Amino acid sequence: MEIRIKGSQIRFIYNDELTGLMGQGKTEVRRASHVEPCEGGWSADMSPVNGPVLGPYNLRSEALQEEVKWLLDNKIPTPQEINRV
Repeated sequence: MEIRIKGSQIRFIYNDELTGLMGQGKTEVRRASHVEPCEGGWSADMSPVNGPVLGPYNLRSEALQEEVKWLLDNKIPTPQEINRV
């Protein structure tokens, strides 16, 4: 678990144990990846943070673990804005 503080911003990978931080001011939640079933198992698509597609993994839990590892290794990059239609 890693929490990054920059000025008045607190950034972290969502975890139910950190829900209390969500009430400390204005909150914005953004997806950093998409863990989805794929051919051969599960993948973690890191494209919202300009990253690769990780996998396939046999288990969803493995894909989630690798997703978090990639985010931490890359200093929790900020997801890009998504153009919504």
